[in-house]
Amino acid sequence: MTQAFASEESEELSAQEAAAAASACSREFRANPHPVYATLRETAPVCPLSPPHGVETYLITRYDDARAALADPRLSKDMYGAIDAYHRIFGDSSIALDDNMLFSDPPKHTRLRRIVGNVFTPKRVESLRPRVQQITDDLLDRCSASGSVDLLPEFCFPLPLHVICELLGVPENERRQAQEWSATVARTGFGPEARKKLELAEGNLRDYLVDLIARKRQEPDGALLSALVTAQDEDGALTDHELVSTAWVLLFAGHKSTAYQIGNAVYHLLVHEDQRRLAFRDAGATAAAIEEIFRFESSVENSTFRHAKEDVVIRDTIIPKGALVQISITGANRDPEAFEDPDRLDVERPNVQAAHLAFGLGPHYCIGAPLARLEMQIALTSLFGRYPRMTLAGGPEDARWLTVPFPAFRGLAELPVTLDPS
Repeated sequence: MTQAFASEESEELSAQEAAAAASACSREFRANPHPVYATLRETAPVCPLSPPHGVETYLITRYDDARAALADPRLSKDMYGAIDAYHRIFGDSSIALDDNMLFSDPPKHTRLRRIVGNVFTPKRVESLRPRVQQITDDLLDRCSASGSVDLLPEFCFPLPLHVICELLGVPENERRQAQEWSATVARTGFGPEARKKLELAEGNLRDYLVDLIARKRQEPDGALLSALVTAQDEDGALTDHELVSTAWVLLFAGHKSTAYQIGNAVYHLLVHEDQRRLAFRDAGATAAAIEEIFRFESSVENSTFRHAKEDVVIRDTIIPKGALVQISITGANRDPEAFEDPDRLDVERPNVQAAHLAFGLGPHYCIGAPLARLEMQIALTSLFGRYPRMTLAGGPEDARWLTVPFPAFRGLAELPVTLDPS
């Protein structure tokens, strides 16, 4: 099987091998999952898996099926409706942070998203542009141009972390601790020790957010969290419990996926030099290139869990009531039925923004998409503008990708580069 992963040719994998690889999340699979998804699209587009968390999950890999599933009300995001499966995977302590719009259905989801959307507006995001630029410049000032620097901890992660903390109103001296708890909550294992660390971090993060929200009530500062404390619509304001879980999902979703996406973009623009030259011709070309990178190597590999509220038939596969479902964003975005020559990075690909699924689709389309696009645009133009001759410290074959038991994110474990080869 190792040889199969060395090639983009999916014919070398059988359907059984592909399903086993996707379930086990082997190192070979994490290094290059695209042949596996190609095989599954052709031979088992709705594939039952037995992942490490121990709850059978159906994985959807074709583009048309993914679009339909992302908006299918029979596939619920309310994990309280799949309470046994939810507890087996995440444990009881996660409920305090997961009662938010990401894990809810209408009408609750509609209400939560409307209240958040009324204050998390494109205008508020655009107003952050000067501050995002300043944070970016400050981080680049701290990077030594000589020798090798790992951009993930030095640039890719701190940028979106500081931005989302600025947006929410998290004090600067509290950000590192909040990030550490968030990183632990975004678990990388399902064993007893990982569960203990998870529960401790969830409790600490919950207590911190309760305290932070109380401070915003006492001393409003105009940041997003302050606005959420007082925001309400015809159905009332957010409860304290909803405020905590909403603050958590914005903090988590607002930095980790963007951090990995910036890393993926830098890596592929360095590997594909011809595309890099095209990407920075002007602002329009850069915006188009960013959308193609979202398609080509999205940092969100698989959707968050859904569960079937009833038996759901997709193609010839019956997803039984109560079963967990994930949609492969990576698999769908490389479907040749949707994108011509999908394994080729083409920053001039037409109409890609309207087609790719990196931000999902339907009611749960990512509310933070405008912020992610803003950060990507500033991060990439600033980085490559300052260091146009930047190179990978090693070859593409040396890249180390995340190895996690059942991936939600697709990203690099490290990104060593030489900023100025001279």
